[in-house]
Amino acid sequence: MRRKTLDLLLTWVGVVITVGLIGASGLLMWGYTFANSQVHNQLAAQKIFFPAKNSPELQNPLIKPYLEPYAGKQLLTGREAEVWADHFIAVHLDEIGAGQTYAQLSTKSQADPSNTALAKQVQLMFQGQTLRSMLLTAYAFGMFAIIAQWSAAAALLLALVMLVLTLIGVRQYRRRDPDVEI
Repeated sequence: MRRKTLDLLLTWVGVVITVGLIGASGLLMWGYTFANSQVHNQLAAQKIFFPAKNSPELQNPLIKPYLEPYAGKQLLTGREAEVWADHFIAVHLDEIGAGQTYAQLSTKSQADPSNTALAKQVQLMFQGQTLRSMLLTAYAFGMFAIIAQWSAAAALLLALVMLVLTLIGVRQYRRRDPDVEI
């Protein structure tokens, strides 16, 4: 095989990889934009606001260090949804359930169907766990968006590296003596 043929072949492989990486970067950026905007729009529609600074809700030591940086802000990002779910709702659910989970309280309620106070506690736990689950799902999709954004940047950087290598390959191809064999 002639060296010039190999250089041409490798240059075309470089072109294909470069185009593929640019395409991947574009798709990943689209994924980031889509997931990020969906998380933002869905959370904005819920109109959840962090308690104001120095409010009674922030006095609990299990809540304050996590929610205070967001005091007074509307919950709009996946990270904020995680903070709200894990350090506000979860703390209150633990208080409501006296350390018991929804499943444990539900089992007790099924064993004593006449206990209306327990039934209301179970219903409140169910609603809180459902909201917590939805917010943690928003957090997960927010993380997917961040991963897609970083992946898009990495793919674009690799595309630039491949473009440089491809241009070097074109230069080598033009300089190569057509009669040199490998």
